[in-house]
Amino acid sequence: MPDPVQDLIRNTVSNNNVVLFMKGTKMTPQCGFSSRVAGVLSYLDVDFKDVNVLEDDGVREGIKVFSDWPTIPQLYVKGEFVGGCDIITEMTLSGELDTLFEGKEIDFSRDAAKKIREHNV
Repeated sequence: MPDPVQDLIRNTVSNNNVVLFMKGTKMTPQCGFSSRVAGVLSYLDVDFKDVNVLEDDGVREGIKVFSDWPTIPQLYVKGEFVGGCDIITEMTLSGELDTLFEGKEIDFSRDAAKKIREHNV
């Protein structure tokens, strides 16, 4: 039996290069973890779709089932689940996020990524 929430999530992830399921929006995050990931993506000048899970309990719970990941935020790049706040933070600091974006042909500011690492040594 089709699940409309799972279909909505699948379509959102499939039709956008970078998607952040978060609490709040990229302009007004509603939790520190969502704020951190949205802030990193914005600072890196990544064009991303934000999905506010606080607007729909079905999506809020459905994304956890979709990814088999219990927490929010959740970042998807070219349809692939990347991780939550801790993973994105680690990937940013190690340069692994740069490599992922380059491999998936996602535009981002390499200078901004370098500045983040320089300031977090």
